[in-house]
Amino acid sequence: MTEIVMSQTPPILHGPSEKERKYDRQLRLWAASGQAALESANILLVNSGPGTVGVETLKNLVLPGIGRFAIYDEARVEEADLGVNFFLDEDSLGKPRSESLTGHLLELNPEVQGDWYPNENVKTLDSLLTSSPVFTTIIYTHPITPENLSLLESHGQQHQTPLVAIHSAGFYSYFRINLPGAFPIVDTHPDETATTDLRLLTPWPELAVFAEELTKNIDDLSDFEHGHLPYVVILLHYLERWKAEHDGSYPSTYKEKTEFRRIVQGVARTQNAEGGEENFDEAAAAVLKTLVVPSLPSGLKEIFEYERTNPAEQKSGFWVIADAVKAFYEKHKCLPLPGKVPDMKAQSKVYIQLQNIYKAKARKDAAEILETVQATAGGQTIDPAEVDLFCKNAAFVKLINATTGKISRADRLNEVAAQEFRNDEQAEMTLQPLSLLPIYLAMQATAHQVETEDGRGWPRQEEVLARVAKMVPGADENERVRQAVEEVARAEGGELHNVAALTGGMVAQEMIKIITKQYIPIDNTCLFDGISSRCQILRL
Repeated sequence: MTEIVMSQTPPILHGPSEKERKYDRQLRLWAASGQAALESANILLVNSGPGTVGVETLKNLVLPGIGRFAIYDEARVEEADLGVNFFLDEDSLGKPRSESLTGHLLELNPEVQGDWYPNENVKTLDSLLTSSPVFTTIIYTHPITPENLSLLESHGQQHQTPLVAIHSAGFYSYFRINLPGAFPIVDTHPDETATTDLRLLTPWPELAVFAEELTKNIDDLSDFEHGHLPYVVILLHYLERWKAEHDGSYPSTYKEKTEFRRIVQGVARTQNAEGGEENFDEAAAAVLKTLVVPSLPSGLKEIFEYERTNPAEQKSGFWVIADAVKAFYEKHKCLPLPGKVPDMKAQSKVYIQLQNIYKAKARKDAAEILETVQATAGGQTIDPAEVDLFCKNAAFVKLINATTGKISRADRLNEVAAQEFRNDEQAEMTLQPLSLLPIYLAMQATAHQVETEDGRGWPRQEEVLARVAKMVPGADENERVRQAVEEVARAEGGELHNVAALTGGMVAQEMIKIITKQYIPIDNTCLFDGISSRCQILRL
């Protein structure tokens, strides 16, 4: 009889920490590493105009726990502000708007720190940028003075700081992400179904031997053993038979793969107790998506072909790893194996063995790439975990803003405008939605605080059209551009809180992607039409 020792007690189970409970939902999205990046972020908002969309963006960054923010806003709170900004009240009247906004934002999350400017110590934007630590990201809202915009762009270029411009007026808004050169994202969080890479057409020796041992007497297996063969093993077995009958070639065309699928379906046992075999159904369903020759994804090809001219890129750990992966691909004609095996019908013991075979191959590939990295100048300091992450996500690594800087912004705008207007001419026949570029042109023409001809402080419709014509010659004759200009001129720079709130949410989402370097941010301008409730992303 087994003796029970009463003095033995089970270990104490510790529940989630207070922070884990507080940020539970977002930790599921970007994990502890993403949260740590967020909490170390320092965001600057240069607020102008009505000032609503900028603070709505900050709200959606304060709530998930950015580390620190600062608001630079030269305006004082007026009666008009109270009707469009939920973060101002009657007690704020006459006070610096930056002070009131900062105080109300800090009430949302006591773990976040915030500062406001101008104050007694820092009176200008130039002195703020000079005296402050480097900001993680800078947001600025339109309309902005050309002088302040020039300061921000120079600062962003000097310190490699992402700039985010936001403009909201009436029912329209847009935001533009200006990244400092090419911006790589490794942890792109691809769809689970897209990450399956079983290498069935190029099995390595350990996998081939494993499959051969399980299927060498496949027709003599019991119903239980036959019905619990992993579908990877089933496909490898019948691929070998196919090769023997087709001069050593795998099924490559859709017709051949369909025929191969019928062969797999035809050997499933139906006279068993279940009336069929789930594992053979899984094998048949996996034929089209797994019998694929390894190829180089377009995103990774762009990375391999990217010409690095920035000295900072030459020293970047990302590019050292990318070069090592490129060398691996050129040597083996395939990417490193991710090592993940999807769920499938199999005995637990066999499934674990199969998992270990894939994991061992993935570790071997990653080790080879790490060896190349460490043999490269500067590669000794790179964390092996970075190499592992790159190897697991190699097929889905994305490079944002890779080519935008190769032509001037004005030339790029004219190219996009010509293409969008051509697309609109065909829209009725193709049933495609019309371009939102007219909204961008109308708003960009009012993006700077400049004196108008009559001193009104806001340009009339004819003045806005004239500015549009300077940006894109002939665009002022486009009927939809004229309609957009009419709406922007009518709004006279006024913000609608619902449009500002929605836009602020979108901007914060993209900023979190940039700060955490997870998921794929937009590239590079997002337009919103509140009248038709539609967005469009353009590279301008």
